[in-house]
This record gives sequence, C-alpha cells and structure tokens, in this order.
Amino acid sequence: MLKNNRGASLILLFTVLAIGCGEVEYKDKIYEKPEIVYDAPVDFLSPEESMKTFYLPEGYKVELVASEPMIYEPVAIAWDGDGKMYVAEMDTYMQDVDGTGTDEPISKVKLLEDLDGDGKMDKRTIFIDNLVLPRMILPLDDRLIVNETYTYNLWSYRDTDGDGVADEKTAIYTNPNRRGGNLEHQQSGLIWNLDNWIYMTTIPYRFRFTKGEVEIDTLDNYPGGQWGLTQDDMGTMYYGSAGGENPAYGFQQPAVYGHVNLEGRLSEGFIEPWPVVGTLDVQGGIEHRTREDGTLNHFTGVAGQEIFRGDKLPPSAYGDLFIPEPVGRLIRRAKVKNENGKKVLYNAYDQKEFMASTDLNFRPVQAQTGPDGCLYIVDMYRGIIQESNWTREGSKIRPVIVRKGLDKNIGKGRIYRIVHEQIKPGGKPDLLDKTADELLDYLGHPNGWYRNTAQKLIILKGDKSVVPKLKEMALDNEPFWAEFIGNDDYALGRIHALWTLEGLGIVDKNLIIEKFKDQDARVKMTAIRLSEAFLKNGDEDILPHLEQFVSDQDINIVNQLALSLRYSPSKKSTELLNKIQEKFKDHEVVSISVEESLKKDDSELQMLKKRISDRSNGDKNRILNGYDIYKQLCITCHGADLKGVPTENSLIAPPLIGSSRVMGDKDVLIRILLNGLIGPVDGKEYGIMMAMKDNDNNWIANVTSYIRSMNDTTLVSPRDVRDVREKYADRDSYWTMKELAQ
Repeated sequence: MLKNNRGASLILLFTVLAIGCGEVEYKDKIYEKPEIVYDAPVDFLSPEESMKTFYLPEGYKVELVASEPMIYEPVAIAWDGDGKMYVAEMDTYMQDVDGTGTDEPISKVKLLEDLDGDGKMDKRTIFIDNLVLPRMILPLDDRLIVNETYTYNLWSYRDTDGDGVADEKTAIYTNPNRRGGNLEHQQSGLIWNLDNWIYMTTIPYRFRFTKGEVEIDTLDNYPGGQWGLTQDDMGTMYYGSAGGENPAYGFQQPAVYGHVNLEGRLSEGFIEPWPVVGTLDVQGGIEHRTREDGTLNHFTGVAGQEIFRGDKLPPSAYGDLFIPEPVGRLIRRAKVKNENGKKVLYNAYDQKEFMASTDLNFRPVQAQTGPDGCLYIVDMYRGIIQESNWTREGSKIRPVIVRKGLDKNIGKGRIYRIVHEQIKPGGKPDLLDKTADELLDYLGHPNGWYRNTAQKLIILKGDKSVVPKLKEMALDNEPFWAEFIGNDDYALGRIHALWTLEGLGIVDKNLIIEKFKDQDARVKMTAIRLSEAFLKNGDEDILPHLEQFVSDQDINIVNQLALSLRYSPSKKSTELLNKIQEKFKDHEVVSISVEESLKKDDSELQMLKKRISDRSNGDKNRILNGYDIYKQLCITCHGADLKGVPTENSLIAPPLIGSSRVMGDKDVLIRILLNGLIGPVDGKEYGIMMAMKDNDNNWIANVTSYIRSMNDTTLVSPRDVRDVREKYADRDSYWTMKELAQ
C-alpha cells in the first residue's frame, strides 16, 4: 500500500485492527421461533411499534434511519461519496387493488442527509420530482443516473447550486421505444461492477464511461433477473427472480461469460423460507404456497438482494448474501461456500431466518451495505406487494386483499440499518472533494462500499497522474500495515488497483504477467481476466505465460483460464482448452466453461441466425426482435430453451416447445399474450401468465413469431394481433384453458 495520505491510511489501519485482531467473540444465537399467528391483523404500526415485531439473532438490533412523512413508498437507496442518501420512491405503486393511476408522473427521488452523525436522517429535499416509477439510481460523482419504468432511457441529474434539488438533466442513453412488459418485469440494478461496466437486470447490455463517453456492449446468454442485483468482491453478480420463485442464481461466474445455472447451487431445502407469521397474500394461492401452519413454503417475492461487504457487523457476516422476501416478511441470510470451484448457498440458520417480522405490512424490498459498514434495509411498508396484473378479477390473491383491507395500507415507508451491539457503526464518508491521489488508500478499505466508490471516483476524474502509484499498489504484496494483521485481505487493494488502472485505460502487459505470480489466487484470477485485452487482439505472446495455469492446484484459477481463453482466436488457445478439458473432463464447473469457450464465435444468437437463414429478411427481423423481447421478459419462467424453468419437482411455466397452443391456431397464442392465462394447463397448476395487452401489436407479433419460429412454424403479423385485439376488445379477464379450447 502507498504511504501517501498517511493519515487516511492510519485511520484505515486502526479500523482493520479493530475487527481483525480476533480477540472479540460474537454470539450468533438465533431466536426462539414464536407461535405462528395465521390470520394476523393488518393495522399500520408506528416505526417504533413495528421494530418490536422484528426477530434477529442475539447481538443484532435494528435502528430507524428514516420513515414517513420524510419518505413514502421507498424502493431503492444509494449513497453519494459524502454519504448523502438518494431514495427512489414509487408513489403510484398499487394505490388500490386495481393499480389505478400507476403510470401517473408524480413519483420522486429524494435526498436525505444525516446532519449530526447519529445514523438517523435529519434533512430531506426532493431531488427529482414528476417521475414515472423510478426504479434504478446510481450516484456517480455529483451526478445521479436515474431510469424510469417503461423506458430504456438513462438520465444524469445534477444539483449545480447546492440546494439539494436537481437543476441539470443530461441524457446518458436514450431509446425512443417503450419498454414492454409490466412494471414487475422491467430492469433494475444499475451497479458499477468491479470490471468498470455498469450492469442491469433483464436487459442484455451493459455500458461504461470511456474517456468521458458512454460505451455500450451487448451480452449473450445473460442471466436476466428481476428486482435486485449485487456483486461480491470479485465482481460476480447475484440475480433473483420473483416471477420464477428463484431466490438466487447466475452467481457461478461473471455475467459477461454467460449464464450457467448448475444443479445443486442451492443446498437442500434452501428455497423454503421460514416466516414467523402466517402468509395470506400469496399469488399462487394458499393451498399451493403455504404450510399447514399458514406460513409461506416457497420463496416468491425475492427482491433487492445484497452481498454484505461491510466492516461493522461481525466478520462472519462478510460475504454473506442477504435476500429480502417481502411476501414472507423476512430476510434470508445465506452462506456462500465454494465447494471445489462450485458456489453453493446454505441458509445460515436451521429452519429460521436472519430477520423476520409479525407485522403484515413489513415489506423489505432491498438490502444494501452502507458507507458506515452496516446493513441497510428498505421497507416499502404497505399492504399490497403484488402488481395489478396479478390482483385482477379471477386471481386467488384479490379476495384476500379485499377481505383484509390490504389495499387501504398505502403511503408509508421505512429505512432501517442493522447494527451489532458490540460494534460501533462507522462515520460519514468524505470522498467527493478528494483528489484522485487522496482516494488511492480507500482502494484497500475493509468496507467494500469504500473500495468500489473510490475506484469509481478515480476513474470518473480521469486523472492519469496516479497511474504510477496504482502500479506500485498492484505490485505491493505487503503494504506497510501487513505486519499488524494476520490475514491477506489487503489483496483486495491490489485487485482494485488493477481494475482502476483498467478503468483509466491502462492494461500493462508486463504488470499483468508479473501479477500471474501473485501470492493470492484472487489477484491471479484478476490478472487472467485482464489478459483478455491482449487475447482479443490475437496476441499470442501472453499464451505461454497463461499455460502454467492449465494444471494449477486452485480449481478456481483453472476455471478462470478456461473462461478467458474463449477470447483468443489462435489455435494455441484451442490447444490449451483441449488440455484443460482432458484433465478436468469430469469436473462439473470447468468442463462447462471449456465447452462454452470452445464454441468461441458460435453464440446463441448466431445459432438462431443460422436456424432462420432461409426466411425472408422481414421475417428474420421480426424473429430477432422477438428474441430480444423473450430474453428480457419470458426467459425468467419459460427458460432459455423454451422448455420451462425447472423447480424441485415441476416447472415454473408450461413448455413452449411442442405446445399445441404455440404450434396450432395462432389466434390462441395471441389471446394468451393479450389477456393472460389462469388455471391448470394440461392438468398441471402453474403461476398466472400475465397480460401483455399494454404492448403494441408489433411487440406482440415479434415475440409470438420468435416462439413459433423455434417450433418451425409460421409467424404472426401485426395485422393478426390487431384482428384478435379488436375481436376481444371488451374482455379484461384472464383466459382459461377451457375457454381457449372452445
């Protein structure tokens, strides 16, 4: 570590010593599960009353950060470099059982400030007003990127006069097309990844800032996901899908390499949540989604997950995945274990959850690591948590909502932080006015929030005068405080130094080759990833240096090599991949990585283009546009292969390959897309197929054409959709299979 900014470094040293000395023992005794209340009351509670309903392990406690009337309907939070908190509010979300007025432009992003450093917000300003359901926020420097529902657009907002209200709006990315689908199936995330690309869920592209300009890159076989996106120390992201009842997936490898969903990634019983209150309002119906005691038996409302990377909870919590489940009124804590190169998630507690509440209005929708090193929870605090597509007449949830009066509980919201009674939370950060040189020491901070924020700010400044010091940091295996701490966590500083150099446009071959010899496996893996810059350009000089990793004792290093070699067009790289395959042909993870890398240019999209090569240009365009829609929306439940996403003993949705509803009368498929489908299909119960009628005729024609093309049958035209729409214009309810058969 560099010895400039010595004061900041010494503060960091004492922080590390405080949590790393090993002298403090933290109890993690879980609570006794209370007697389950099946039909609990739905009355609003004050924040203080609601906090009394929370169950947490011994030593952990909840503190109130903000609540109504300071905030309403919060869905996402983020901090700028000085610790000011942005809060995205969906003020029009489900204000009644029919979702009346959902699309009105009256939602907001608020700016909250803690003026006295006690952890509770004291000041609020409306940073941006008149938005349509803002769903993603990303602070840059003094700018905030925002995306609204139903759009692809990304706008940068800035407060130029210091009054806490944005007065400058600049386009980062614009797309004139309306984002299709309902609001629960649109993009979220917007995280600055370790690799300096900014990722979202659902949409198969990423972007970054290169020399002040925005660079766009498309992704093949992207994991997708729904509400929530997080990353670990190596930049591997964790996805979730409420619609697919899938609490966590996509975390075996960085998303840029594509989606690998291994069997056994979730330990036995992981998908069962353990609430402390009976769950009535569940989309699949009480008979299918509850146990005998009335509690939720399956994750269904997964939202806003977070890999905790803070330094102010017990060290055992670092790197754990926290998954909010708003339908179950709980938060799962998952231990991430690397088992011979395969990541597997385990519930941290036996048939209990890290956090659970008996308050029926507790709706945790996001978890976040804060700049103070604690874990933050966004509680939308409301009655209804299902979007109106699933609360329509005929749904199983609507009668429950009406009977319990859940539709009356609106206009609230809370933000909490979880602390530990034996650890004092950190203070407020002060990074925005620091120079790039002053930010360097924070690249090794024990709190991941600081490391990522410092890297982002250095890159945005574009100050290359720090390049020599970054190289020195990357080479420094033993920073000056290493003798005081008995572990190698300071390797994270070297990793961030390497990626910060990459973000500044510096990938030094000699430095990368030197880092192949680093004492830490994570740094070696980082160097292998960064060598892709040379592999893509056909540089064969680096291949002999990579060859040493073919037989590395660390299977994670071998797997990274197998992933990275796909970018080299040379025969030598193919030879290395074949060597890896021969040596690790029985290894579940490595064999898949090699198989995918050997395809090289034979991507999923290119295979589709080959499949439809004999169709007309107009049909090709329709199918390819439909493919994009399918990948953004339908894949969550129907799967990449259109055969349905499997659960333990069933499928989330019916297969689309070989289906008579797909291959037969095209009007049937169009009717299902327009109005949705409810009830058993081929004698099996699935979730509700939502209505897509809010999308235009061309959109419906594109996605149905893609589905039918994968069944090698005729396509659907916008005129076909128009005719069906007009014929059933008065219908507002779901179809059933019995009706469609008639």
